[in-house]
Amino acid sequence: MITRLRVLAAPYLDRLPRPLDPLRSIKLKLGIALLGSGAAGMCVFWYALGYVPAITSVVAIVVALATSQILAHGMTAPLREMTVAARAMSRGDYSRSVQVTSRDEVGELGRAFNRMAADLAAEDQRRRELIGNVSHELRTPISALRAVLENVVDGVAEPDPRTLRSALAQTERLGKLVTELLDLSRLDGGATPLRPTEFSVAEFLADAVAQAGVGSEATVEVDVRPPGLRAVADPDRLHQVIANLLDNALRHGPLDGEIRVCARPGPGESGLLLEVADQGPGIPPEQRTTVFDRFTSG
Repeated sequence: MITRLRVLAAPYLDRLPRPLDPLRSIKLKLGIALLGSGAAGMCVFWYALGYVPAITSVVAIVVALATSQILAHGMTAPLREMTVAARAMSRGDYSRSVQVTSRDEVGELGRAFNRMAADLAAEDQRRRELIGNVSHELRTPISALRAVLENVVDGVAEPDPRTLRSALAQTERLGKLVTELLDLSRLDGGATPLRPTEFSVAEFLADAVAQAGVGSEATVEVDVRPPGLRAVADPDRLHQVIANLLDNALRHGPLDGEIRVCARPGPGESGLLLEVADQGPGIPPEQRTTVFDRFTSG
């Protein structure tokens, strides 16, 4: 009942003046609010009785102010800690947390602040790892391309088709990495919405395998059951997933190994289960929890 009345009265309470806003201490505000309410009560007694002892009134005001300051100390401590932690966050330090013991609104705010700080710390860690991983991934093809070009310029290697193909392969790898970064940026920003359409799974996988298996000696077998299986998804985004899985299987598996791409109906009317199995060494157990993190490499 009280909560309902508070919700109904909120629009009217927001219109009331806020005379205590200039004060910078919430403890002082609580003390003044307590004194104001006490003074209002004494005025009622004075009006009803016609007399209120002066000394008793002064002593009551002093005691009320001192008591409010003592009791408000624990109430405002989380707010002061949040202020210090927020200033530390502005400098990049996300290690501070707020000690919360109360169950009131201030306690809920403190717990929400701690969750926010933990999320920001995790996001900052992912950002640092992303920069390091991207730098590593870009440095490898750039170094290889530079070595090829330096050999050609110094006359160590001739600009024959084999050398040019090596340089072209590194350039294509750079282009692929840049494209993946742009796709990731557009997906995070919501600029690349999903466009689900219905398609034949067998035809889709046959096309993906044909593009991924160019120049490879490995055998790729596609197993779709039932043969006429259809699914609803974004073919372009799903093709990127399958292409990445096949690329990993071809790079980490035996040169003449076997790769199986299986498709089965999934949960729901248009669900789909896809599996890419190879004969590679597999993922170490300690890296399986981070295998789907961005730019994770083993």
